[in-house]
This record gives sequence, C-alpha cells and structure tokens, in this order.
Amino acid sequence: MSRGKKLDIFIGASIDDDSWAEVHNPGPPKTSNITEEPAKHFLLFKKEKRRGKTVTLVGEFHRPKNELALLLKLLKKKLGCGGTLKENWMEFQGDIKEKLRPLLTEEKFRFKNGH
Repeated sequence: MSRGKKLDIFIGASIDDDSWAEVHNPGPPKTSNITEEPAKHFLLFKKEKRRGKTVTLVGEFHRPKNELALLLKLLKKKLGCGGTLKENWMEFQGDIKEKLRPLLTEEKFRFKNGH
C-alpha cells in the first residue's frame, strides 16, 4: 500500500461553440462516508517494513474517526505498543497479528478468509 502522493493528470478539452475549454474531471473521493457496524467489516492484515522495522496494518475501517481513535487507544494500551491511524487503516509497531486478532474479535470485527 503506497502512502505517497499520486498525480492526477488529465489532458483534454471540450469544444463547445468553437471555443476551447478545459474539462475538469474530479476523481472519486479518497475516503467514503459510509459507516458500517463492526460485524459488517471484513478486515485484513498487512505487514510492511519501515526503516528496517516491522509494521502491522489492519483495515480498512468504516467507522467515524473519533470512534476509531478510541479503539486505537484501547488496543495500544492492551498490546503495549505504539500505533497510529492513517486513511482508515490502523498501524501498529511490530509483528502483532496473533495478539491483535482476538482483541478485534472481542470488539465484534470480522476478518477476510485467510487473514
């Protein structure tokens, strides 16, 4: 999952009444405003290396930011590790998939098969 900025380049024109005009085509919104109950989530795990250290990513969550922040705070306290919330994905320091899965299951979240 790339965290870098993506270029949105669109080259085109619209010819109306013999005059040129730039066509603006906005892309889809980056985040959706859909809020789902925890039982309707299908979360997955990703493992990445950042500066030589392992980071566990869990997501994608479809809950309000304030609820996710409270859940993240609770999970970090139970796991004893650091973490953050970025683009509706929770990032935790270390390889903690086996410890994290039961805690999220207690909160009624579900996982995709094989994750």
